[in-house]
Amino acid sequence: MSIANWPASERPREKLLEKGAVSLSDAELLAIFLRTGVQGKSAVDLARELLERFGSLRALLESDQQTFCQAHGLGQAKYAQLQAVLEMGKRHLHTSLLKGDAMESPEQVRSYLSLKLRHYNREVFACLFLDNKHRLIKFEELFWGTINAATVYPREIVSSALMNNAAAVIFAHNHPSGIAEPSAADQRITERLVDALAMIDVRVIDHMVIGDQEVVSFAERGLL
Repeated sequence: MSIANWPASERPREKLLEKGAVSLSDAELLAIFLRTGVQGKSAVDLARELLERFGSLRALLESDQQTFCQAHGLGQAKYAQLQAVLEMGKRHLHTSLLKGDAMESPEQVRSYLSLKLRHYNREVFACLFLDNKHRLIKFEELFWGTINAATVYPREIVSSALMNNAAAVIFAHNHPSGIAEPSAADQRITERLVDALAMIDVRVIDHMVIGDQEVVSFAERGLL
């Protein structure tokens, strides 16, 4: 049966408009993105089939172009559309951080850093440089490593902080394993960075570890 023939309360688009996007399942959200199904399948049926094929919504969203386009019901146009949607989300969060106090919107910071770093298959160490009102000056990916480590050089971070005239910083790095638990090495380098930046009166507000489903905050753990 076509979605147009479903009760209004069960149609994804109408449900979103009435109850908000948060009320929709992954399949319903994906169906709205797809807009149409294929012969013999509604958009929701196709969405469920795609989620089963890819394993999760995240895996579908982060799949490479070739893998994405090979799936039934997808293609180059849908891939381009998806990349545009994802980039708009990143830019929206970036603009929000530019306008406001990062400390007053910790969930936005987590979402932004997760969008930026979660998909990498090797460790990437990045930094949010903030002004004295904790507004974002710049996001910068500073060091790239292997699947389980990235070498971090305090001297380069001090140099970047001075260059950006930062008053505070938030560090972040991803764990490609998907487990966001900070390691002993993570704690040691954070302590070194706190000491190095204290010499130039730059405060380290937090260090966030980006995992698959979780973002762990050093500040919340009492590790800073």
